[in-house]
Amino acid sequence: MTKKILIVEDNEVNRLLMKDVLAYHGFEIIEAADGADGLEKAKECRPDLILMDMQMPVMDGFAAAALLKADPGTRDIKIICITSFAMKGDKEKILQAGCDAYVAKPINTRELPKLVERYLKEE
Repeated sequence: MTKKILIVEDNEVNRLLMKDVLAYHGFEIIEAADGADGLEKAKECRPDLILMDMQMPVMDGFAAAALLKADPGTRDIKIICITSFAMKGDKEKILQAGCDAYVAKPINTRELPKLVERYLKEE
């Protein structure tokens, strides 16, 4: 069965890059351009994994991750944060918001599929 990945990213270029890399590796991709849209699509589509940017309009990744983890219907979905936040303390703040892992931008296209596979195996 094909695994579904929800990409929540406001930057279209980044979203397209992740989508192309992961689709090439056989994943079904769902896209959302902000946290509010991502929250809706997560509830509607029940992805196996979410890749979440933290800095987005409408609703940021911190709020979206916290709401997803607070909802019994979505709390078990793994969330990997993909962000440009790389200052001391950012990783801890991101993990406290409910993300299961943290990846700094720019995205390493060779490592992304391996990371996704690793978290899908932990389900």
